[in-house]
Amino acid sequence: MRALIVLVVLMCATCRVAFCFVDGLLPNGNFELAPKPSDLNGTVVLKHTAIPEWETSGFVEYIKAGQKQGDMLLVVPEGAAAVRLGNEASIKQRMPVTKGMYYSLTFSAARTCAQEETLNVSVAPDFGVLPMQTLYSSNGWDSYSWAFQAEVPVAEIVIHNPGVSEDPACGPLIDSVAIRALYPPRLTKLNILKNGGFEEGPYIFPNTSWGVLIPPNIEDDHSPLPGWMVESLKAVKYLDSDHFSVPQGKRAIELVAGKESAIAQVARTIPGKTYDLFFAVGDASNSCEGSMIVEAFAGRDTIKVPYESKGKGGYKRAVLRFMATTTRTRVMFYSTFYTMRSDDFSSLCGPVVDDVKLLSLRIPRRM
Repeated sequence: MRALIVLVVLMCATCRVAFCFVDGLLPNGNFELAPKPSDLNGTVVLKHTAIPEWETSGFVEYIKAGQKQGDMLLVVPEGAAAVRLGNEASIKQRMPVTKGMYYSLTFSAARTCAQEETLNVSVAPDFGVLPMQTLYSSNGWDSYSWAFQAEVPVAEIVIHNPGVSEDPACGPLIDSVAIRALYPPRLTKLNILKNGGFEEGPYIFPNTSWGVLIPPNIEDDHSPLPGWMVESLKAVKYLDSDHFSVPQGKRAIELVAGKESAIAQVARTIPGKTYDLFFAVGDASNSCEGSMIVEAFAGRDTIKVPYESKGKGGYKRAVLRFMATTTRTRVMFYSTFYTMRSDDFSSLCGPVVDDVKLLSLRIPRRM
């Protein structure tokens, strides 16, 4: 047994195959392995291969926790180090993948001195531009997800800052880059919708307590939330039961930006047949207090579900009965109001949606 363990460790160290770390950090994904002192000029990385496991281009800095830029403390999301991407800078890593498989990247990012920062995330031929203007957590950073489909056996993962500022050091901080394989959920007799419990989704860092943002589908062709589309201008937040109150299972969705934060799925239906859409509405026990309303849509029908949140967890269940008029029915959820956390008036929050089921209803004929 000991010999077998040693063999597996050697295989992982030698070939770095993706399934050696199925769900988790990329090699040196948290940048804790530092460049050699000779490869740094202060914080500036001098060689494109200086950071172990990564290649860099442009103005890249290696930032340690507690470091300052003038009077500003540079926030390192996790651990002791992160990288900062200056003007037109990028970090890149190659890794083996399974051709045709879907994957989701998760990484933490913090804005520094530039106000309109964006990040270009790509695995050729897929790419997306993620805006960072809106801050959703009170810690100074957020975790983002982005999905891609592997078209070649080796994926080249690139995170790029396309911005140009007067100060080349003004750029986002990047930390903790992870990957997760996504397995497309299947329909069952118990639910016409796919992934109704949101159990399949992006990787969530186990030592973080702020969830993961799922971007709108206009910024990501392949949703990190299989079965669902984020049909809105802003992201939704993916939550785990280890850090939040979740109505059912291990995962749920928080609608954090009012009507600008919506999820949708198109289901196969039979015209003239009656269906029930079941779902749970609650709060994440994250000090998101006040009157909330979740609006649910199924084809031409809609329901508004009020929820009075005390910010300490809890949920209620609701059902929308409708008659299908087409062979494809769009199911959508969004929050009517914008809500801020009671302990942090700069952080958007909102109601939680979970345990979504769509079932056909058998109505007995009248005698």
